[in-house]
Amino acid sequence: MEIFFLLFVCGIILVWNSLRICSEWERKVVLRFGRFAGVRGPGIFWLLPLMETTPYTIDVRTKTSNITAEQTLTHDNVPVNVDTVVYWQVTNPELAVLKVENYGQAVVGAAQTALRDCIGRNELNQVLSDRAGLDVAMTAMLDAQTEPWGVKVLSVQMRDIKIPDALQDAMSRVAQAAREGQARKLLGDSEVAVAQRFADAGQIYESNPMAIHLRGMNMLYEVMKQGGTSTVIVPSSAVDSMSFGSNVMDKAMTGAVSLSTAKRAPQPKPSMPDPPQDIPPFLES
Repeated sequence: MEIFFLLFVCGIILVWNSLRICSEWERKVVLRFGRFAGVRGPGIFWLLPLMETTPYTIDVRTKTSNITAEQTLTHDNVPVNVDTVVYWQVTNPELAVLKVENYGQAVVGAAQTALRDCIGRNELNQVLSDRAGLDVAMTAMLDAQTEPWGVKVLSVQMRDIKIPDALQDAMSRVAQAAREGQARKLLGDSEVAVAQRFADAGQIYESNPMAIHLRGMNMLYEVMKQGGTSTVIVPSSAVDSMSFGSNVMDKAMTGAVSLSTAKRAPQPKPSMPDPPQDIPPFLES
């Protein structure tokens, strides 16, 4: 009985040691006598006692790696510092374990190499303006390199591109000068358009005197309707063009002459009353 009990206890221990539990996002690589025997998981699975082991546990979730390439030269020899994020995932645990020693470090090293190579093939203007295109190109390049390792590169995204301060200041001045030149060109085009409009209006007024008459009356109305005590000075040429210049000027000149004549005429002296003719007798003595 003791022998059977001992065997039963040993069997329970072996079964317990052979039991493995794998999480949903994990896969376990099984080796039998040191040779690859398959990938197990997720959930509960059993191993052959004393024959199979699981030395590697692979996380198949998407991972994020920050890649920094410092002092990378572009195609036009401009040093830039590029900060990039790589999203990747292990799709084949067998290859990730058997083909590369440390697939995480391998992905990071390959990403740095691909980033420097991609930056070196393009000029600075393209690197700054076409980030999306560079991300797609770098993703395809890196995925082709990591595919034999059982790793899938999902996307590569450039977070920041730093250029030297002196070059950044020069580029800012160039952009400002371009903006000022464009603004001056637009202002000149506007002046030409306004001048052309005035020239067209002058031709219309020249061929139609009634139009300039109505325009002058409208301008006077717009000024005078504001009210107040302001004085409006109208040139004589404008008054003549409104067809009432002769009457206004004649009345103004007549009034001015009358006022001047009235000021120059001598004023009559006040007359003294005549002395009385009849003097009382008591006043004669």
